[in-house]
Amino acid sequence: GANFNPAVSVTLGISKAWGGPGMDWKTVGKYCGVQCLAGISAAIAYSILYGETFNLSPNEGFGWVNAGICELLYTFVLCFVVMNVAAAKKNVTEKNQYYGLAIGFVIIAGAYGAGTVSGGCFNPAVALGIDIASAGFGFGWCIPYALFEIAGAAMAAAVFKVVRPEDFGGEKTPLTELVSEFLGTYVLVLTVGLNVLGGSPAGAFSIAAGLTSMIYALGDVSGAHFNPAVTVAIMASGRCPELTPAKAATYIGTQIAGGILAACTYVFVYAGQAFPLAPVGGSTWSQVTVAEFIFTFVLSYVVLCVAVSARTKSTHMFGLLIGSCVTVGGCAIGSISGGSLNPAVSFGIAAGHSSASSYFNAFMYAGIELVAGLAAAGVFKVTHEVELSDKLIA
Repeated sequence: GANFNPAVSVTLGISKAWGGPGMDWKTVGKYCGVQCLAGISAAIAYSILYGETFNLSPNEGFGWVNAGICELLYTFVLCFVVMNVAAAKKNVTEKNQYYGLAIGFVIIAGAYGAGTVSGGCFNPAVALGIDIASAGFGFGWCIPYALFEIAGAAMAAAVFKVVRPEDFGGEKTPLTELVSEFLGTYVLVLTVGLNVLGGSPAGAFSIAAGLTSMIYALGDVSGAHFNPAVTVAIMASGRCPELTPAKAATYIGTQIAGGILAACTYVFVYAGQAFPLAPVGGSTWSQVTVAEFIFTFVLSYVVLCVAVSARTKSTHMFGLLIGSCVTVGGCAIGSISGGSLNPAVSFGIAAGHSSASSYFNAFMYAGIELVAGLAAAGVFKVTHEVELSDKLIA
């Protein structure tokens, strides 16, 4: 099952105990024991190989609460993604080829985002191994780290039951979709904020990795929009009749709420630090407008092509393709506009900074991004009109 992590095994145990997919507690115990032993052995091995080691503790300037929140949240995301892409009952028939990519990308998102705060363990076996190997510098941080990580595992099992009630004998409801949209947007904006505040050398890739993982985890639950511009593009395309204006409005409200809560989280982790939403450096508003429009258009258009279109839909690569748009956009225009590409990100950043100028800028950015989503739908209708012709012929 390639758990490699006591937190993942515990999530599977809780899920099984609640009547869902997973493992019995006896197996969980055996897995956790072997995983911890492997973690200790590996830590001793690298210490011998290099002749030195490093201590497990929050990084300078952060306390146990800050580090604990990061470990809890990204362990939660890791376990949650595992449950959705590898353990959910749909995977028995779907046989997806992206589960390893989705799981691995959580580590990229968390390591670059939260690593500056906690070191980025997200795994009790990793925390225990590092702490034992560096016992000469002090021992004990593995205990609070592991407790936060196990708490994240329990959270993952609980939320998994909410978004996939059918795996527990229940039925999917509209609330299920809103929880999905809230959660995906929350993880996206949280990763944005932590990367920016931490000065990440690979911010665009880390943010895209987090988005990719959540798209793969929740794509079949709510559509995994996580972006009001994408929601508007899909609604305007006319290819998803179930996405009515009323439903789209609830999606957008939920996405913005997720973005705002995520901003509050990263501001708390960084003890009140935040950053503004504004043109970067000497960039003008005309440059920002063109930059945000082009790459929000690209993102929305790619979503329509690889996740909505019957002809060009990608069965296994859709999450990577959509996430890659964020990597491209972030690298291309990050130093011009910041590379928001998403009204929920824009309003989240503005809420975190809490200044009148940031709120004003958020409305400006969001307007550009929503227009770009509409433009993407218009172009999509032209380029993919052949699908409608095919249906008429059939």
